[in-house]
Formats: sequence, structure tokens, C-alpha cells
Amino acid sequence: MKFEEIAAVSGKGGLFKVLKPTKTGVILESLDGKKSKLVVGADAQVSILSEISIYTHTKDGSTPLNEVMHKIHEEFEGDTGLDKNSDPDELKSFLKHILPDYDEDRVYVSDIKKLVSWYNLLSKIAPESFQPEEEVKEEETSEG
Repeated sequence: MKFEEIAAVSGKGGLFKVLKPTKTGVILESLDGKKSKLVVGADAQVSILSEISIYTHTKDGSTPLNEVMHKIHEEFEGDTGLDKNSDPDELKSFLKHILPDYDEDRVYVSDIKKLVSWYNLLSKIAPESFQPEEEVKEEETSEG
């Protein structure tokens, strides 16, 4: 599963796999193990993970979420030791370690909690999403 196939919906916890678009929205499937389906309308705020960025003090002003997730995976290989109930200072120092130039004024603890929760979920159910694109293409070619 790629970051382009995974979405977050404002007001709904967790992550969803994008199944297919409809005339008035999109059909999603929860990634929480229940596999419940959800149809969201065009008025819902749906964010595809590959389009999300984290504010930084860099020239670009942000770093794509998938780059941050890959850095976390390189460092922690699926186990950050954190969750959404972790101490706020611990969460901030975690992000500072992964992304030293993140904008502390614009990235809230709630954002870091989401990042950690999403990473933990994806590392459990879709660890292949952290492989570099070339490796994923090679595996698909050798399997097919």
C-alpha cells in the first residue's frame, strides 16, 4: 500500500484505504482491522497522506509526511515506543530528533500524536509502504 492510497478524514479517527471515487465523493475502507466501509461526500475534508506536509523552518517551509515517515522507519523500524498517550515533551523531543528543523510554533502536540498513531498503525498493517519506490516496483515485477 502506498501513501497515495491512504487517507485521513477530518473528524474520523484512524486511517482509511481509498477504494474508489464516486460521483459525489469517495469510498473508503478503515485500516483498523474491522474493514468497515465509509462513503464520504465532497464536503468532507479528506487528506491523502502523500499530500500532507509538516511545517519546518527550511527554505520550502515544509517536509512531506512520507519523507518524515520514512525517516521514522529508518530510525525505529516499526517501534517508536510512543503512542497518543505519551508525554507531550517526549513527543516533541521525538519529532525534534526525526525532524530537527520542524516549526514548533505551527506543529502542535496533537499533530505529533497523529503522526505517531499513523506511523504505528502503518508499520503494523502496511510495512511495505515504507520501502523505497524502486524496491516496491522490483517486488511487483518479480511477483507478476
